[in-house]
Amino acid sequence: MTVPPPPFGSAGEHQLQQHLGTADRAARFYDQQVRRHLTPEMRDFIGRQSMVFLATADSHGECDSSFRAGPPGFVHVIDSHTLAYPEFRGNGVMASAGNMLENPHLGMLFVDFTHHHVGLHINGVAHLYGDYDLRSIHPGLPTDVAPGRSPEMWVHLTIEEAYIHCSKYIPHLEPAPRPAGRDAARPKDSDYFTSPRTTHWPSHS
Repeated sequence: MTVPPPPFGSAGEHQLQQHLGTADRAARFYDQQVRRHLTPEMRDFIGRQSMVFLATADSHGECDSSFRAGPPGFVHVIDSHTLAYPEFRGNGVMASAGNMLENPHLGMLFVDFTHHHVGLHINGVAHLYGDYDLRSIHPGLPTDVAPGRSPEMWVHLTIEEAYIHCSKYIPHLEPAPRPAGRDAARPKDSDYFTSPRTTHWPSHS
């Protein structure tokens, strides 16, 4: 008799679970926490978030992590199985979107650092659309996601897994206004990690 594969998790996950004796605990997590769609609570959570962390890999499995931010709700929930977010003009490298062309699997992590201190993982299959093309399919997309900026494209995600990230080790962060004046002075982005600078260490007297 052939045993059907577990409904969630990779072969590597299940191999390590068997090796480390965590299979029963992991099975409870899959059963109680992992969903193939967004629950109403998840949809509401995404609508309140102003940032998300992205994980992509190219066709060789070489990984890239990135970050997107915008007004709350810039990641738009289309329905319980689908969401989309806009890609705006940036440095022109297209690292994340380029990976999606080779390997459409996308991981997203939303984290609430200020209120509930909980995270939400969403994994799925991404497809890139031009603004007009996606609006012709989903006319309910927001029209003014970031005032004064127009999307170069949209990332459309078909959800395969959605599950909680434990709040135990999520730090608490206090929202603060962006520094202004002399406190805001910093090198240009292109120079920040590449320009030599002198570090002044405290003296020991």
